[in-house]
Amino acid sequence: MCAGTRGGDDLVQITISGHPGSGTSTLVHLLCDRRGWRSLNGGDVFRAEAAGRGLPLEEFSRLCRDEPEVDRALDDRLRHEMQAESGPEVIESRLAGWWAHQLGLDCIKLWLEVSPAERSRRILEREGGELSAALERMNERMAADALRYDLLYSISLADMSPYNLQLNTDSMQPDQVADAVEAALESQGD
Repeated sequence: MCAGTRGGDDLVQITISGHPGSGTSTLVHLLCDRRGWRSLNGGDVFRAEAAGRGLPLEEFSRLCRDEPEVDRALDDRLRHEMQAESGPEVIESRLAGWWAHQLGLDCIKLWLEVSPAERSRRILEREGGELSAALERMNERMAADALRYDLLYSISLADMSPYNLQLNTDSMQPDQVADAVEAALESQGD
């Protein structure tokens, strides 16, 4: 069993993590569509909070750095949902694998690895604009996030030790990534 149960209700089955543009959101949607699962997407939570405050993502990242309680509240929500009875089967965020590891959850902790060039191409495709500007925004966001994770939690995203599944998806189509993850879920006996 991938995640175990509490009171007969399934806990999180998989956490999905990766840098911006790695395809985590796409994979979450595919798995949920295929399996009828529910999800909590940390990126969506982050973007909704930024939009609710009228801030672009880069500026909201800086706000989270300057006001750590904002960031901690978002992370607390993810950790709570991972352990909640009848919570979502899929949790997506850059730190979801770390949270599952620290909480001792027996689920697949997936990291999607994608080259910076491919991530930039994907972000440009999704958000439009110029390639150089997309690269600059991506690098600024990643640097701000890395600093926040280190300051708040002493976590480095270069440390892959919490992840029990890593996929390099540079040359994979979304359905191929979902197929590989489904095979891993099946081998875990979900």
